[in-house]
Amino acid sequence: MKKQLIILVLILFAFSFSTCQQDDPLVLPNLPKQVNYLALGDSYTIGQSVCTTCRFPEQLKTSIEATYPNNPFLLQVIAKTGWTTTNLISEINLLNPSTNFDLVTLLIGVNNQYQNRPFSVYETEFPLLVNKAIALAKGDKGNLIVVSIPDYAYTPFGQGAVNISTGIDQYNAFAQNYCSENGITFVNITDITRMGLSQPELVANDGLHPSELAYTKFVERILPKAISTLVD
Repeated sequence: MKKQLIILVLILFAFSFSTCQQDDPLVLPNLPKQVNYLALGDSYTIGQSVCTTCRFPEQLKTSIEATYPNNPFLLQVIAKTGWTTTNLISEINLLNPSTNFDLVTLLIGVNNQYQNRPFSVYETEFPLLVNKAIALAKGDKGNLIVVSIPDYAYTPFGQGAVNISTGIDQYNAFAQNYCSENGITFVNITDITRMGLSQPELVANDGLHPSELAYTKFVERILPKAISTLVD
């Protein structure tokens, strides 16, 4: 209960920092001198069709920096539009990033579905990616957050295609079950993207990817988990 109260205070502080000033400064739990954050994924991680600071990793970084203004914050992104799990594994192996990340997010799989890759590929490669991500996160699975795959059926591009949603559900169910069985944090943001046709402001100008507003809503869900990870 005490930890939950601390996290709640931190979240409220993160969203009010820029507009509220307090006479008595809030004393926050200590963080590493420099917070290192690695974002792994595809177009949803690099923020295709939105500005660099609009994508969810940058918004998450900004929110955490607002909570901990005295901590240097380093964000590294390994992601590219069109990447499947196979592509992401290859790039991680090629870059051989450091293993000192305090926080890692992983959002991958939509291109496996879109490119009609056998689902068995995801069943094999998603666990491999999770294990690679944990290794990069100081070998601590508590430093990893897996984010669900958005549903592009609810965009002008997808036009409400039921088969797209069915496929996305299959991928997300596997990822969520794997995370649950292995004690890994999983954050569901898919329902946010399923409001894209009724709330077009959630879709970027390309008619396919999430907008800055959609990514803001992603961060509202990811932020409490990220802060919890960093203060553990």
